[in-house]
Amino acid sequence: MNSNSTLSFSRYSNAFTQGLAMEDLRSKVPAVFAGGAHESLSHKYTFIPTELVLLGLMSAGFVPVEARQAGSRKTSPMHARHVVRLRRRFETVSLRDSVPEVVFLNSHDGSSAYQLRLGLFRAVCTNGLIVSVGAFPALCVAHRGDIVDEVVTAALEASERFEMLAGRVERMEQRRLDRDEQLNFAGKALGLRYPEPEMAGMQPSQLLGSRRAEDVSDDLWTVFNRVQENLLGGGLVRRTPTGRLSRTRRITSIRADVRLNSRLWGLAEEVLAG
Repeated sequence: MNSNSTLSFSRYSNAFTQGLAMEDLRSKVPAVFAGGAHESLSHKYTFIPTELVLLGLMSAGFVPVEARQAGSRKTSPMHARHVVRLRRRFETVSLRDSVPEVVFLNSHDGSSAYQLRLGLFRAVCTNGLIVSVGAFPALCVAHRGDIVDEVVTAALEASERFEMLAGRVERMEQRRLDRDEQLNFAGKALGLRYPEPEMAGMQPSQLLGSRRAEDVSDDLWTVFNRVQENLLGGGLVRRTPTGRLSRTRRITSIRADVRLNSRLWGLAEEVLAG
């Protein structure tokens, strides 16, 4: 495949329709355009640039709308773990406040295989959710052989599940939670970030706080989104194990973001199944 893309998009990302231009991707996520793998990797590692896979996804009708990469002291910016969120150019699945996405993760330093996951973008809070592997299996492809076609095919197959994903969201919108159920959900979510209760230094109820009028509701979908934003977004007051008051930090690690997001979705799925 020719690496010189003839596809073009609006320069700025819009909540639902526009995509990122290639020059913006190059600026935000240089690892997408790496020219080779990290020098420490063995000959068994097959280098296939993310750019090549991304162009294949774009040719198949996907539009990159957001991208970022991890900061690393151990490897160069050209080889770091990175994530690109993509949407179908013409989306047929309609949700009240969200749009389905395919989330593509990779690295060129051996720390990550090619991964494809399902995600949702909620416009009201500009949050990106990632669906748990238990609910919708992820694709993981090792860096061996020519995997471009495999990733593109998997992305197309994943997008065929968007309607099923929308059905889960609608069920969450219909499921009402009383106060005890909300606190129970928030308590389990807090445990995902702080497995040891004494390390949390805060109450589960703090994760239920609403940051906007649109999020004042007791349905599972809204509660889930409030908890997700508070857990990952930071800014909540907590007491450290030494007794000092501080504020929680925003989750910026790609690995932690994916882990917490997917496990939070799993908690919501448990409520639906209960």
